[in-house]
Amino acid sequence: MSSADFTYEPVGATRDDLTACPPGFHPLHVRTRIGEGEQVFRRAVETVLTWEMHRALGVGIEADADRAAPGVDVTVTLAGLVKAPCRVVWTVAEPRRAGWAYGTLEGHPECGEEAFVVDRTGDGTVWLTVAAFSRANSWYARAGGPATRALQHAYARRCGTVLRKLCGENT
Repeated sequence: MSSADFTYEPVGATRDDLTACPPGFHPLHVRTRIGEGEQVFRRAVETVLTWEMHRALGVGIEADADRAAPGVDVTVTLAGLVKAPCRVVWTVAEPRRAGWAYGTLEGHPECGEEAFVVDRTGDGTVWLTVAAFSRANSWYARAGGPATRALQHAYARRCGTVLRKLCGENT
């Protein structure tokens, strides 16, 4: 996949390091406990890979495919007004870890990359990590400054809350 269409470099940086944050970008790293056990893990993975978590958040999702896969174009619509075009840059599907990341395309109010990864630790605990690096790419994102970053963090925390509910866990 060519990185020519993306609005940032280095494309795919979150694949090997969810804490990756290139110079000039703002980091985001939110980890939420989802529940316990193999069944919760499988449900969480399916929910994340099929856009169900995002739709349950109340954001609009238009995707070229039913599941996240490298090269799939995704447009996220926020508040019915802001369209944020992205493309999936990587996926991972391992016995105890699964997820994906997308990168921003022209027209997105931010530029950068965001990953959604579900993992199951040795004790059986299931976690969602939302990790990103970004910077403003539109006048309104720049005008929002720290408030824009606070909204991104709130969104990441909400992803965990919604996923936990979708997986039947209330803890």
